[in-house]
Amino acid sequence: MSSRNVVIAGGALLGAAFALLASGRGQKATDAGTAWAAGKGAKTKIMIEKVVKSDEEWRKLLTPIQYQVLRQAGTERAFSGEYWNNHEKGTYVCAACGLELFSSDTKFESGTGWPSFWAPIASNVLDEHSDATAGMMRTEVLCARCGGHLGHVFPDGPRPTGLRYCMNSAALKFVKAAQ
Repeated sequence: MSSRNVVIAGGALLGAAFALLASGRGQKATDAGTAWAAGKGAKTKIMIEKVVKSDEEWRKLLTPIQYQVLRQAGTERAFSGEYWNNHEKGTYVCAACGLELFSSDTKFESGTGWPSFWAPIASNVLDEHSDATAGMMRTEVLCARCGGHLGHVFPDGPRPTGLRYCMNSAALKFVKAAQ
């Protein structure tokens, strides 16, 4: 394991520990993101109709890397995804179901090699679950419509939320803003 990966893994572990200590019982990491969205006039809730497909249907719909990330909770290699260095204006949607997830207005350079955001586009577009894989406690982020694995959220992001939604490019599609 390279020293860079050790530093990233150590930072993630410390971030997870901080999140557990800083959050109250039952408090979700996105509470800060929800408060930001409500305070800035962003959509706080949108209507979401669940999408349910068989494993065979998902395999036909998604590319192999999208399937691995979205349906099997995989992770693409750092600095290998399409959007980690994207600076265009637009919206990031779920690659599986098209649900709007993040605005480019909340994207920031985290230095991790994955697209990172400090808040979702609305308070109910993401589901979160504890994730104890890879030898650390993290908060997994899923699409609220189709249940696809998007990435993880950490409490080491910039203001105003202090959160870093570290997403896989393979789990996203970028819709460029109209000029």
